[in-house]
This record gives sequence, C-alpha cells and structure tokens, in this order.
Amino acid sequence: MNYSDETYLSTLKRYFGYDSFRSIQLDIIRSIGSGRNTLGLMPTGGGKSITFQVPALVMDGVCIVISPLIALMKDQVQHLKKRGIKAEAIYSGLSHKEVQRILDNTIFGAVKFLYISPERLSNKLFLAKLYYMKVCFIVVDEAHCISQWGHDFRPSYMQISKLLQILLDHADTQANKNNSDHFTIPPVLALTATATKQVIKDITRSLSIEPEDAEHWNVLSMSFRRKNLSYVVRNTEDKFRELMHIVNSVDGSVIVYTRNRERTKELSDMINAEGISATFYHAGLDFAIKERRQDQWQADEVRIMVATNAFGMGIDKPNVRLVIHMDCPDSIEAYFQEAGRAGRDGERAYAVLLCNGSDTSALTKRINTTFPPKEYIRQVYEHLAYYFELAINCGEGVRYEFNESEFCRRFKHYPTHLEHALAILQNAGYINYEHDHTDRARVIITTSRYELYDLNLSHTEEKIINALLRNYGTLFTDMTFIDFSLLCRKTALTTEAIHQDLKSLAQRRVIRYLPPRQIPIITYLRQRTDAEHIKIGHEIYEDARQRMKTHIDSMLQYINENDTCRERMLMEYFGEETKEDCGHCDVCLEDRN
Repeated sequence: MNYSDETYLSTLKRYFGYDSFRSIQLDIIRSIGSGRNTLGLMPTGGGKSITFQVPALVMDGVCIVISPLIALMKDQVQHLKKRGIKAEAIYSGLSHKEVQRILDNTIFGAVKFLYISPERLSNKLFLAKLYYMKVCFIVVDEAHCISQWGHDFRPSYMQISKLLQILLDHADTQANKNNSDHFTIPPVLALTATATKQVIKDITRSLSIEPEDAEHWNVLSMSFRRKNLSYVVRNTEDKFRELMHIVNSVDGSVIVYTRNRERTKELSDMINAEGISATFYHAGLDFAIKERRQDQWQADEVRIMVATNAFGMGIDKPNVRLVIHMDCPDSIEAYFQEAGRAGRDGERAYAVLLCNGSDTSALTKRINTTFPPKEYIRQVYEHLAYYFELAINCGEGVRYEFNESEFCRRFKHYPTHLEHALAILQNAGYINYEHDHTDRARVIITTSRYELYDLNLSHTEEKIINALLRNYGTLFTDMTFIDFSLLCRKTALTTEAIHQDLKSLAQRRVIRYLPPRQIPIITYLRQRTDAEHIKIGHEIYEDARQRMKTHIDSMLQYINENDTCRERMLMEYFGEETKEDCGHCDVCLEDRN
C-alpha cells in the first residue's frame, strides 16, 4: 500500500517536530512504504532513524530493528518512549521472563518498535514468537556488518536469513488459509553509512530470499561529500605536539581517537597537564564511568574526549569541530565513519589524521596480529577446554565466565593474540565470545515492607527506594533486573550516585545488590572436540586475511598520496565519481600555495 507524502509529513511534524525531510529521507520512506526492499546509504549525521521511524508509525504492525549496538538501542527506545511511542529492546542481560513479556506484548500489538541484537536472531523463543507477530517491515542497521568486505563483519548478521524465511513461511500459510495465490513478506530496509560496490552487492544478496531478488532492491544514496568537513593528513614525528598545536588553533569540542586502551588515559592526562580539559573512554571501563564521562563531554563540561573506536557510534553531538586520529584505522570505511562525527551542525570542521614513518609498518603488522597462525588458534581452543575442565563431546550451549587475565597468566598467552584467536574461533562457529559483556544490575529488598518504612534513609536513598518500588513489582520476592537509565530519569540522580547508594544500602543489609558485571562470557556453540579436528575455513581465515590486506593497502594509499584531493579520493573509493576538488583539504590548500 502506498501512503501520501502529506501523511508522512504530518507524522514527522507530530512526533519529531520537523517541518520537512532532509536529503533522501523521503525517497527512502516512499520506497519502504511501497513495499520495496531498500538500501539507504547515508553518511554519519544523515538522519537514518527518521527513514524507518516515520513509515513504521504510519503502517500497521511492528517494525523490527536489528542493531549491533546495545547502547544505541537503549538510547533510541528511550527517545521514542519520551515521544509517547511504544518501543522495546531485547538484548543480553534481560531475564527470560522480561524477554517473554516483551515478545508477548509485541504479538498483542502493544509494541511499535522492537529493537533486537543480531545474536537474538538464533534464539528459539524469539523465532517461535516471531511467527505470530504482525511485522510491517524489518530494519537492518549498520548493514555493512553483513558483508565480509565490510570493515566490521559480524557473523551473527548472517542469521537474518532465518528471520526472513520464517516470515515467508508465515505469509505462505496465511495465503493458503485465505485460498490466495498471492503472498508477500514484509520488506527490508538496510541502512549503513559506508559501503563500496562490493559491500552493496553482499548486502542485497544476503538479505534476499532468492538470488534473483537481489537485482530488484532500490538502492538510494546520499552524496558522501561533506562540504563543511576538511580532511587533513599531517606527517609528524611528534604526534602529541602536533595534536596540541591543532587543538590550540581550532575552538570547540574534540574527539581524539587512538587504538590502545591504556593510551587513552595517557593522552588524556597529558592534555590535562597542558591546561585543556580532557577525559578518556574505552570499552573496558565500568558502565557508570563511561556514562558519566560521555555526559560530561556532551554537555561541554569537558572539551576533549580521548577514546578508542568503542566511542562515537550513535553519539548525536552536532558541534564537534575536530576529530583527530593518532593512529591509522584499518580501513577507509572505519576512518570515514569516525571522521564523519565532526561538523554535523554544518559548520566548518576538521578531520585530521596524524601519521609518520612507523604507521606503515604498524598497519602491516596488524595483519599478522589479527590472523595468528592456525596452530596457535587450535592451542587456544585446547587451553580453553583445560581451563573450563571440559571433556570431549561435552559443553554445547554451556556459558562460562572467562577471566582473561588469569587465563593468560596460567597458559602464557598475550592478551592481544588471545583476543584475535577467540574472534576467529567465534567466526568459525565453535564459541561465542562476549568480551565486552555488561549484565544489568539486580536488586532484591531483604528487609520486610514494614521495616523498610522505619529505616533512617538519606534523602537520595529514599528517592531510589521509592523509584524502585513504583517501577518494579517483585523486589521483595526475586532478584530483579533494574534499569539505571530509568532510575536516573525518575530520581534526577546520576548513575554513579545511584550505584553508590545501592552499595551503601547493601552494606547495611537493606537490599542485596548485584551491580552490572563486565566479565567476559564464552559460550560453546557445539560439543568440544579435539583441537586437531578444528576446521578454520578458507573464507574465515585466508579470504578474511586478504580482505584486511586490501583494506590496509587502500588506507596506506590514502595517507601517502599527496597529489590528489583527499575528498575526491574518499568519494571515488565509495564509487562516487567527481572531478571537482574540495578546495579545503591539505592537498588542495598546498596546491593553492
């Protein structure tokens, strides 16, 4: 069914307050609204969420959004709920009861947007419930993850075909019930900020039921050109001095990217010592700390965020004037996406890549680090079995908490090599490795309801207890998962303040409190076998290694080319032909002089 532009515009105005659509937003909305499988290529800041939220609000049924980023899912659900839109997210850490409640509510039509992680697509409960849902269309966010040529390939995205097959079977069943020869499945909207021609081909093929269907996708693309963003490659032997020179030359908010977690703190301390406010961020930090630092940077209380690439996805801060890379990313795609976080307000901004002679060798070395010898990978698999005391032909579906530091000490592994070996074992289908696993906090009230009212609670403790009692009904009987973002909204307290008060209440035996944990989890996806029987396919190892080498070669070409406009190089990499130089990158400015 086709809907009018007026319907889409009124929905945009009613829920989001905008008077008009931007760029190709309306084209994508029309396409998915007419039932076509659609691929939208929209650079960072292009307004991707509007392209599926508006048509879903117009259409009947639930919109299923597949996203790899838990933080982004939570953020979008929170924003939708604030607008009075029914939205839920399912991710690791939810109890079975909570997941079942959300899925049942979706079946009964009480959920308009259901956000799920790609890993959830293999869950039997979700797949069973999916059959009874009325789905208007499916959104695949960060769709480049489905392509092995993408810079962030995730095997779990290959499970999307299961979801499509179930919806096809359901449509076929309904057609038979109604004695109809015609049946359709909900269309798919795939969204990504960066995609080469090969990645586009992979996405459309992987998200099609039949191979020939891939030819009928509607591919809509914004120009990758950012007229307000100047790309600069600066060769320097003293990267920190150059960093400080740039930061002192350009006003405004800054992101500094570095690959090493320890280096984020080191650089942050050095910048603070120069009299400029900075903080640091990486995936290994406690949830409350990450949230507080992100809030400080968002509110401009801290000028510079020094971070690994764990920071930035889904961050909507329009006034970032500088994105500086202290290390070369592994691919043009990753660099373009991270650099694109500068200047989303349309004002002049700069993406600066600092490099020197050591970067070429460092990039090349990453290939061997990312793909350690197969014998080493088999050795890691064997050591895991010793560590978990797991016998041959046992373990399928079993989850283990994994202390990486202890494992490395015991079996003499380097953490970096271990991480990559585990990633390859995951891609090969032997284990699932949740190395940045963050469970939700849990609380049970251990005093009686009458004793609770007689306690001498502080003002903030009383606010927290009241918020808990009003929003959770099982606190006196069960360990209950709690949502810090909800408590923050209800109490006007920070995550850290709530965490500290809950710890204090636990120490006084008022409650039992299990804070969010960040212990990695390893799940065996099949029975343990002899290490010598481990099969690491050509596509998992040799082909993937070659793809990484191709990406790195393109990155090296970008940083070493000093005669071609930087923006033209980036545009041509993504298949956008242009003969016009940008006029404001370092190469163009050098030519002017």
